[in-house]
Amino acid sequence: MQLLKPVMDSVIARNPGQAEFHQAVEEVLETIEPVVAKHPEWMKAGIVERIVEPERQIMFRVSWVDDNGNVQVNRGFRVQFNSAIGPYKGGLRFHPSVNLSIIKFLGFEQIFKNSLTTLPIGGGKGGSDFDPKGKSDREIMAFCQSFMTELSKHIGADTDVPAGDIGVGGREIGYLYGQYKRIRNEFTGVLTGKGLGWGGSLTRTEATGYGLCYFMDEALRDHGKSFKDAITVISGSGNVAIYAAQKATELGAKVVAMSDSSGYVYDPEGIDLALMKELKEVKRARISEYVKTRTNATFTVGCRGIWTIKCDIALPCATQNEIDAESADILLKNGTWAIGEGANMPSTNEAIAKYLKAGIIFGPAKAANAGGVATSALEMSQNSMRLSWTFEEVDAKLKSIMKSIYKAASDAAEEYAGDRNNLVAGANIAGFVKVANAMYAQGVAY
Repeated sequence: MQLLKPVMDSVIARNPGQAEFHQAVEEVLETIEPVVAKHPEWMKAGIVERIVEPERQIMFRVSWVDDNGNVQVNRGFRVQFNSAIGPYKGGLRFHPSVNLSIIKFLGFEQIFKNSLTTLPIGGGKGGSDFDPKGKSDREIMAFCQSFMTELSKHIGADTDVPAGDIGVGGREIGYLYGQYKRIRNEFTGVLTGKGLGWGGSLTRTEATGYGLCYFMDEALRDHGKSFKDAITVISGSGNVAIYAAQKATELGAKVVAMSDSSGYVYDPEGIDLALMKELKEVKRARISEYVKTRTNATFTVGCRGIWTIKCDIALPCATQNEIDAESADILLKNGTWAIGEGANMPSTNEAIAKYLKAGIIFGPAKAANAGGVATSALEMSQNSMRLSWTFEEVDAKLKSIMKSIYKAASDAAEEYAGDRNNLVAGANIAGFVKVANAMYAQGVAY
């Protein structure tokens, strides 16, 4: 990375201590250098220097009152990273680990992911270090209303359209949207992931997991393989993991393991999805409860060990950096021949380097998990037109988008990296070129 090394050095110097953000930027800059070298006009216009700097970073205090009458204080974030091709679009994450570095890495990734969908949406991300776990519905409502009171000043249907992410599901979106509507006195598509009776889209809950499998199915076909009879391990047990498991099973895979933050379950007979949905979506229980019903299954405390289970296909759908170099070595040694990322940046750069060297089929997050934001953009379209599409209509559009993302990534990889299978380079390049062209056409503000 000779040409863009000064940019990377500047990112590290200007954003000290933001390891996740540094990691995300480095992975992109390493792959787009051949493209930038062919476009000296982009270098002169400072396209790369501008794309790594958010257009706007918003941090704010969120104070709320708990059920005991005590005042609690959290920190809220919204990073509006790039609006060259459309309004900022990206989820809100409520989790104790949330900090500026994580929100910036997610927002930066979102630029390229959103570009790949072919839909007119820019990149952004937000959230808070608030932890919904163990909170009552009233406490969550109080927090969401306080959070939105500030956030509402910075978002809008044609400006910035947040969605859900870790810790932000239908309940939270409902509270957030209700407060926005009260403050602004308008019913617009300012949030996606809304309830079906008030502007939401069918397929949104399933979208990221389904989209992951549609993308991977296309990649597998290109290599003469398929999900049929493939032993599959999926980390996580939220929406992404559950619906990836459902679609992978429909495509013929045998899913044998899933996890949550407490540990993982291994069921050699295949995960009982109905039971998993009941535990996680209805009862909001820990995954360890699974083995009380499925007595042949085992529960192991801690998450890292899930990648020691022998499998053909691995679908990390939990959180960032859950597969490091050591876990990657174990997966490859055990014969894993395909990995598709359902979470955002679940593999370290060192792990990705091992995948590429081994020549396995690898679907990087910004391409493989773009189904969620793609369907959010479809929800925005339905809101704008005051229409509601059927599940089948949205699912067909989602499948078409994921197939087009795979083609764009593989074609770009072949053109610029000389390797159609290097989807890491391909996804970064295909996403970058569209945004860079838009930024160049719109000029520099003096």
